[in-house]
Amino acid sequence: MIAIGDLLKDQPVLGNYFAPDAYLSGDFESGLIENRRGDRLLALPETLIEGIYAALDEELGSASGIVLFNCGRWWGKNFYIRFAEEVSEYYHKSLAEMEMVELLQCLKQCWKTHGWGTFDLDLDYYQQGFLVVQNYNSPFAEAAPVSDRPVCFLEAGILSAFFSQLTGKQLHCVQTSCESLGADCNYFILGLSDRLKAVEGWLSENQDHQTIVERLKTSKAAY
Repeated sequence: MIAIGDLLKDQPVLGNYFAPDAYLSGDFESGLIENRRGDRLLALPETLIEGIYAALDEELGSASGIVLFNCGRWWGKNFYIRFAEEVSEYYHKSLAEMEMVELLQCLKQCWKTHGWGTFDLDLDYYQQGFLVVQNYNSPFAEAAPVSDRPVCFLEAGILSAFFSQLTGKQLHCVQTSCESLGADCNYFILGLSDRLKAVEGWLSENQDHQTIVERLKTSKAAY
């Protein structure tokens, strides 16, 4: 008979890598924040985020969203690389070898620990050619200037790049609801650019998230 102790010894149970108490450490005197690998992290004060929004709006006007989206894509590519390295080293397997539930749990906790809000991924529409991301308490939505459209372009860019890297397909991301507009959460739709081509037009018609999802489910765009 195999003893329980031997099983635990041979296959140690690994905890939550991104648990805040274990993942983050800091030195208040020096002002340094590090993750559990010793990599330095950068804290973004709300006033800095507000300043970035204001400066881009002053210089670029309506084009500021495109710049933020592209910045998010650059950030998302690097975020994916770091995420893959850290998770693979800790759990001793690549992201491709992980169960989807395990991978998503890591991503949710990582997103939350970094202070980006509470993240969830809805796979119900996978067969229709798109995914839905839900995020609560976004610091980018909270600091955004007043607008009549969703404003989390940076997060949309991050999600676009991250899931493009993860799936091996070039995915686009469009935000369809925003906390800055009084919504309960921020919704993002991920899919191929051709699949999401109509979404921007529906947003211009002030369609809400659920209406857009229903229309997208029945649309005939190729994907």
